[in-house]
Amino acid sequence: MRITGWLPRLFAIIAAGALLITAVVVAVAPRVWHIANAHDELPVVLPEFEALAQRTYVYDVNGKEIAVYELENSQPIEYADVPTQVVQAFLIVEDKEFFNHDGVNVRSLVRATLSNFASDSPQQGASTITMQVVKNDFLAGLERDGRYKLLQTHYARMLEKELTKEQILERYLNTVFFGNNAYGIQAAAEAYFGKTAGDLTFIESAFLAGLVRSPSGFDPINEPERSRARWLQVTDRLVTEEILTEGEREVVLDTFAIPSRIKTIPSRANNRTYFTEALRDYLLNKSTVLGVTLQDRYNQLFRGGLRIYTTLDSNLQLLAEDAHDVLPATGGRFENAIVSLDSTSGAIRAMVGGSGFVANEREVNMALAPRQTGSSIKFLILAAAVQAGAQAGDVIDGVRGCRFDNPGGDEPFFQINGGVAGSVTNLAQQTWSSVNCAFARLSQIVGLNRMVDTVYRAATSAYLYSGQPESERLPIKPFVSFATGANELSPLDMASGIQTVANEGVHKQPYYVDYITDADGTRTYTHVDLGTKVFDQDKALLTIDILKGVLRSGTARRHSLGSDRAAFGKTGTQQDNTNAWFVGGTKQLSTAVWVGDPDAYTPMVDIDEFLARGVKKVQGGLFPAEIWKAFMDPAHAFLPLLDWDAPPAPKRPDVRLFLPGNECLMEVVDFEVVEPEVDPDAPTTTLPLDGDPPTETAPPETVPVVEAVEVGTTIPPDILDPNSPLPTIEATASIGPCLGSVAELAQ
Repeated sequence: MRITGWLPRLFAIIAAGALLITAVVVAVAPRVWHIANAHDELPVVLPEFEALAQRTYVYDVNGKEIAVYELENSQPIEYADVPTQVVQAFLIVEDKEFFNHDGVNVRSLVRATLSNFASDSPQQGASTITMQVVKNDFLAGLERDGRYKLLQTHYARMLEKELTKEQILERYLNTVFFGNNAYGIQAAAEAYFGKTAGDLTFIESAFLAGLVRSPSGFDPINEPERSRARWLQVTDRLVTEEILTEGEREVVLDTFAIPSRIKTIPSRANNRTYFTEALRDYLLNKSTVLGVTLQDRYNQLFRGGLRIYTTLDSNLQLLAEDAHDVLPATGGRFENAIVSLDSTSGAIRAMVGGSGFVANEREVNMALAPRQTGSSIKFLILAAAVQAGAQAGDVIDGVRGCRFDNPGGDEPFFQINGGVAGSVTNLAQQTWSSVNCAFARLSQIVGLNRMVDTVYRAATSAYLYSGQPESERLPIKPFVSFATGANELSPLDMASGIQTVANEGVHKQPYYVDYITDADGTRTYTHVDLGTKVFDQDKALLTIDILKGVLRSGTARRHSLGSDRAAFGKTGTQQDNTNAWFVGGTKQLSTAVWVGDPDAYTPMVDIDEFLARGVKKVQGGLFPAEIWKAFMDPAHAFLPLLDWDAPPAPKRPDVRLFLPGNECLMEVVDFEVVEPEVDPDAPTTTLPLDGDPPTETAPPETVPVVEAVEVGTTIPPDILDPNSPLPTIEATASIGPCLGSVAELAQ
């Protein structure tokens, strides 16, 4: 037994002696190395410290923190702000003689060596805090050979000459790794105790100091047993250094709770949302606000310590999320999205992309996902027509069963048999009733290419713009079915278009960020958008005035805003009820709502959850308009009642809007005498009865001969001028299908 116990000690003593000699060599080697190579070595220059990585904080319009962007959780803190008890704990556990040595502590190295050999597991480290700073900042990635240790020692002594002890200790406390992505004492305090470094107790600080030796091995979250064993070693050290008595140590072991999960500071918001994810993507991939190259933007966002002040209003966001829940839950089969912009500036005030962002499960932001628009696009067709000279009282044919040439399409013609029956009536009434044939005709009267140009100009943003690569997004096309929603637009696009009209014709691109400051508080970016005039003010006011009727007496009449607040909008229902929309605005907010299946174009017909609410077919005037009102009413609760000025009076008599080539003027070119038809089976002579007058043969009838006459032409495809006049004719003129046209064939 004695031999068994004696041999290990002998080996330990021999090994310790060997290490002592090594330590001496290490201590003098830098000077020897320098002397031996003085004839051919350049002077060794201490590298510069790299800038500390810092997390970026994101705030809403009220200064509330809504997100944090980071790669490594790094939150630099100045030495003056580190409490005395934190410094004391780290020095006792890691480097008690820090303020006395010159970067390398030979006595500490020997003591650590002997202590570690006399124990079953290492308790003390040989590197000083200065040497750890050198290792972390200057020697990362170098091979751990003999030269590595020489460089570490040499750099440590150089560093001690260039910086004060406090500066070195500050760097150490800000860069040392604690595991679980926590770099520095401030991050560690948050991750393990849910508080700032300034609130740490001595015991909590000592626990954190104990993690430095092996953050992964002593990880309290994933290696709780090893972490507790390390904590026992640390408390032993505190007793040895007479910081704690044995009795106090027992109390600490009984009462101190070793962290079991990662925490955050209670006031800190770090939940990913549709808005914060969209903001991240925008800053990295859709703008150069943070730099010209992706790498620049990436470093700035995740390591630059920025303060990003966004346009989001958290109060309106909560109201939008409440309004989202108006749609009955269907287990994810059907969803709705909401985007609300400031009508004057285009600032994104609320964004709901679905039932809540869930990483790897529910990440698609439907607020940015293009979908077919149904009739909701008619508000821009109307605006384009008014800009080109149309008036509310102008007459247009909206009779259902209309048929149009369809060049380049799968079918030779495009025919509308669904929707409102329609009639030949004024433009305002066609809008309120959302008559498909009227607007299919109107879009072609305006010119389909001009309509495409109008949409791009009225709704342009980082997500939608003319000349956009098809690899990024399919372009808007001049489809004959333009008016019934053939193109796909997102809720953000639609809200952007409504904003242009609500802002009396001036478009402001939707945006996320008001301004940004760097880690030093210097403002590096301020949003500026002078706006782009898309529609003349008087034309926008007339468009708004017509669209007010949609909420007053049209397809959304059940969901006009409370307090008789002035508002306008347009419903939309895609064919087979696969998508349903309401887009509308006030002087303060422009809001778009979409409802549908996020994964497919699924008919929203006879859905049990919707039937329970009395809705057999989901249309724009039902759930979408209801959701819009559920958000807009409370969103305006404390805002003044504002209205637009009345549009100017009409400058001309009302006229008939017509589509050349599809509709023609019916002119009388001759008269024809038509003899009455004679029944060959009738008696040749008819005798009158007593008292009856004698019968007379009906005289011949003179009838006009009517011929379809082409009047004018459609807008040429290359004419995009928004003011180019529309083809019109007197309101009393007789209009019919042109000879040989598909319209005539449909009769």
